[in-house]
Amino acid sequence: MPTPANDPNHGFCRDCMTPQHGDAKRCQACGSPRLTRHPELYRLTIAHVDCDAFYAAVEKRDNPALKDKPVIIGGGKRGVVSTACYIARINGVRSAMPMFKALEACPQAVVVKPDMEKYVRVGREVRQMMQALTPLVEPVSIDEAFLDLSGTERLHGRPPAQVLGQFAIDVEREIGISVSAGLSYCKFLAKVASDFRKPRGFSVIGEAEALGFLAEQPVTLIWGVGKSFAATLARDGITMIGQLQKLERRELAQRYGSMGDRLFHLARGIDQRSIQPDHDAKSVSAETTFDTDLATAADLVPILRALAEKVSARLKKSGIAGRTVVLKLKTQDFKLRTRNRQLSDPTRLADRIFLTGLQMLAKETDGTKYRLLGIGVSELSDDSRADPPDLVDTQATKRAKAEGAIDTLRGKFGRSAVETGYTFGKGRNAHPPEPLDE
Repeated sequence: MPTPANDPNHGFCRDCMTPQHGDAKRCQACGSPRLTRHPELYRLTIAHVDCDAFYAAVEKRDNPALKDKPVIIGGGKRGVVSTACYIARINGVRSAMPMFKALEACPQAVVVKPDMEKYVRVGREVRQMMQALTPLVEPVSIDEAFLDLSGTERLHGRPPAQVLGQFAIDVEREIGISVSAGLSYCKFLAKVASDFRKPRGFSVIGEAEALGFLAEQPVTLIWGVGKSFAATLARDGITMIGQLQKLERRELAQRYGSMGDRLFHLARGIDQRSIQPDHDAKSVSAETTFDTDLATAADLVPILRALAEKVSARLKKSGIAGRTVVLKLKTQDFKLRTRNRQLSDPTRLADRIFLTGLQMLAKETDGTKYRLLGIGVSELSDDSRADPPDLVDTQATKRAKAEGAIDTLRGKFGRSAVETGYTFGKGRNAHPPEPLDE
């Protein structure tokens, strides 16, 4: 019997994340046709995420009256199109098109002046959610990035493909825009995959199919092959990647110099470049968005404990600790509340993070309904001076030892092997908490 790792009919629903078995065309749980299946689905770890028509999507989110209208983000009649929503694109509008031509193609379009400050702010929110999945995030622009999800399965309790699928759902629910994702074994093909089936796409290109897939693609699919260089290749009789696959590396290098070496490797799906994060993490946190708004301590406290354990696991794995505990709440009307408290020394303990967060949460459980809860630590340092014995609160020292024993058991048998009284049966209203290092 095939296992999930090699069963081509094993996958998941991108709307409800229910695992799928067999070859049904719709989700066995919710009936959605948005199913993802692939023979290598649970072995691939390199992802590219691209926000769909980013500027226009943000404007439509903030102005629901624009939802079903063609929207162009750009300047006056003498300006150019920054981006256009998909409705406008169907009518022939493209990025960088002169505005007068865009309006000729789609005269009914609503033109919105770019608000870069807002777009940067939303882009950072998406970036933070990416960094919740892995510290290995390489930004490409304000609205796209590469992610290396290798080694994260133990942390998140699910394969990278499912983590990526849940991320797409969370972005729509939390930020109000959609993303398209590509999953592969290298950066080049992850980027290619993310361009398929936009918007709200999720495409996979595996290693076994790479050569055959690439052979049928035009040479312009390769990074660096623009119109000018494509014309050069065409003069040499090369228009398809399959033709490049038949040429030796030396011949390509002699013809096209350093670009020839790139053509040789990428035409064969060979891309050894690693994900290069652009900065060190300044904080580590975890947050979750609820299916229904929550207000009572009885509902919020178990979730806070689970989040604190997520943060603690990331800190311990990375050998770091934080001195300031930060509590994050978002009300049902999307207003953000952030509270923080500085500790006497750095911590990496779930118990200490939780109890500090609990004190801050107590002041916020005033009947307000919340749609999101998060906890984290900042002022990061190595953990060499973290959590010294507490000479005043001896129970704290005992709890720290107990936490160490729990960590040992979970390391052997998985995170679900031991549950605390706070997290046992912690309810159905929250999505699985995801860690976030900013």
